[in-house]
Amino acid sequence: MKKLLGTIALLFVFLAGPTWAAPVNINTADAAALSAGITGVGEKKAEAIIKYRKEHGPFKSVDELVNVPGIGEKTVENNRNNLTIGKGNSAAEAKPATPAKAKSAQ
Repeated sequence: MKKLLGTIALLFVFLAGPTWAAPVNINTADAAALSAGITGVGEKKAEAIIKYRKEHGPFKSVDELVNVPGIGEKTVENNRNNLTIGKGNSAAEAKPATPAKAKSAQ
């Protein structure tokens, strides 16, 4: 009986699998959500993100986070796939857009 219960418990753990957190919207998240959802960001840096957002308007790109005092490129890169600015796919918007090549007139 103990073996069966152990097997069932292991099965539940296996089936539960990893839980994936939703991307953090840096334009709308409060300090608690920012600090909980961004690795390397605590309450103080989360407040700095909100202050920057209030003073400069919404982020147009995840890369703009480096303009916030205390947030560096490494923090942005380590969290890039978990950050969003609130439109579309977070992975696509997190990377800077590549300008389209102009078609030559023929």
